[in-house]
Amino acid sequence: MSAVAVILVVCVMVSFYIVRRRNRWSNLTYSTILLGLGIPLQAVIIPVYYLVIQIGLYDTLLGLILPSIAFGIPVTVMILVNFMRDIPDELFDSMSVDGANDWKTLWRLVVPLSKPAIMTVGIYQALQVWNGFLFPLVLTQSSEVRVLTLSLWNYQGQYTSDIPAILAAVTMSALPILVAYVFGRKQMVAGMTAGFTK
Repeated sequence: MSAVAVILVVCVMVSFYIVRRRNRWSNLTYSTILLGLGIPLQAVIIPVYYLVIQIGLYDTLLGLILPSIAFGIPVTVMILVNFMRDIPDELFDSMSVDGANDWKTLWRLVVPLSKPAIMTVGIYQALQVWNGFLFPLVLTQSSEVRVLTLSLWNYQGQYTSDIPAILAAVTMSALPILVAYVFGRKQMVAGMTAGFTK
């Protein structure tokens, strides 16, 4: 879940920059990030595999975390930017009148008001990372760094499958995400519907 934490911290700061600056560079940053939405994971798995090998991260957890972060950024920024644009400018003006710099404005105003959107993308990205199969399959080979979804594959043999063990393991693997959803469902629904009413 370290990938989710990095995605949230980076994307909150990038989204704040895009929403507050409104200049050519922020628009270019936003457009470049949104280009990532059009790149399917399956189309770039070979270049990612080659890059991970070249930097010496093959069969390591860091080799799984970094690509997961890269592919999680576009949709997270899109949701956060649309949510932050609904925050009234008067609140930002009052913060600047009180002497708050951008850093204080981000952490004392934007983050508390954006909690529904942050919860939404947090649960969504946790689900994406937790259920990831292609990256672990291609970028790892040893059992020490094998993630849970890839380990479930071991219950299937060449001629038979241990169905009760598979179902029990799938149920156990779904529990953490289910618990996260139960505690964050209200914020998640609010975050999914916010920012798209204009």
